[in-house]
Amino acid sequence: MLFQSTNPAYESLQIPNFRFFALSRLLVVAAPEMMLTVLGWQVYDLTHDPLALGMIGLVEAVPFILVCLFSGYIIDTYNRHHIGLFCLLLILLLLGGLFAVNHWGFGWAQQRLVLFYYTFIFALGLVRGFLNPAYTSLLPFLVERRLYANAVSWNSNAWQLAAVGGPALGGLLYGFGGASLAYGTMVVFVFLSLVLFARIRYISGAQAVRHEPILQSLREGVKFIFSHPILLGASALDMFAVLFGGAVALLPMFAADVLHVGPVGLGFLRAAPFVGAILMGFYLAHYPPLHHSGKKLLLSVAAFGLCIIAFGLSANVYLSWALLFLGGAFDSINVVIRSTILQLSTPDSMRGRVSAFNGILSAYQTR
Repeated sequence: MLFQSTNPAYESLQIPNFRFFALSRLLVVAAPEMMLTVLGWQVYDLTHDPLALGMIGLVEAVPFILVCLFSGYIIDTYNRHHIGLFCLLLILLLLGGLFAVNHWGFGWAQQRLVLFYYTFIFALGLVRGFLNPAYTSLLPFLVERRLYANAVSWNSNAWQLAAVGGPALGGLLYGFGGASLAYGTMVVFVFLSLVLFARIRYISGAQAVRHEPILQSLREGVKFIFSHPILLGASALDMFAVLFGGAVALLPMFAADVLHVGPVGLGFLRAAPFVGAILMGFYLAHYPPLHHSGKKLLLSVAAFGLCIIAFGLSANVYLSWALLFLGGAFDSINVVIRSTILQLSTPDSMRGRVSAFNGILSAYQTR
């Protein structure tokens, strides 16, 4: 058997369902994150407008937020495994279309090409509004309750590896091989994610299926969250950290106009928080931050914010890399603590709605 170990830190990895889940999540998060880096560089190259870069995140976040509560109701009512499979298939088709446009060109003018990119991002946001809570709400059904904290740590490691390593890989592939190589790799990643997710053996009977009016169902979900201050506080804290500390969306501008490095340099900058997050993630898998977790959550978010502020003031590429490295490490602590609270505090019948609402509060950074 793979991952055989007597170390309790690796216990959840010995469960085949969880391995398929974690690897599938890693690949399906990595592909769109790679895409956003490459597409961000292309949009900035076409427009030379920092606002156009900010619009990329906005165009994806708006549909994600709009469908989140509705998607939570769907996930709590129907088979979340089937919903995840359908969403993965849609992402595969979307990325295939993006690859075709970049590979063959079709003679599109600059303005039409930029409009296509924004339309694609909007559609991706809609699909991920269903996919992210489907993944998050499925995890507790794959491991025993006593393994929740351990599984959350490894799941967060997979997310961090994909969310920060994916853009780094995207920048490197785009710099060395062009857009076609980068987008082709993304298509392969999503296809493999679909295959792995299909291998998960999920018993839908474990899901409390309740066909109740949608408005009543949504009210119950929102009422549950607001009646549990720990859940609401942890998610709201992460929301402010992401909204006011997310300088990563502007990295193409910093790379080109402030630090004066090209696509390859952008890839290395995106790799910095990956290195910090992964090193911290492996540490947390062995030593979970279960004691004084509230204080650790506050300190990690504050330290993350200070790192991002200092990065915004830096004009030195090495100092910028170090600050992004530290930011990734502190953010990893926040992710593990918040995700563990979410899984341990949510009843099975509300996991879809709570995961969806948490995705809104954390500004699309669902781990």
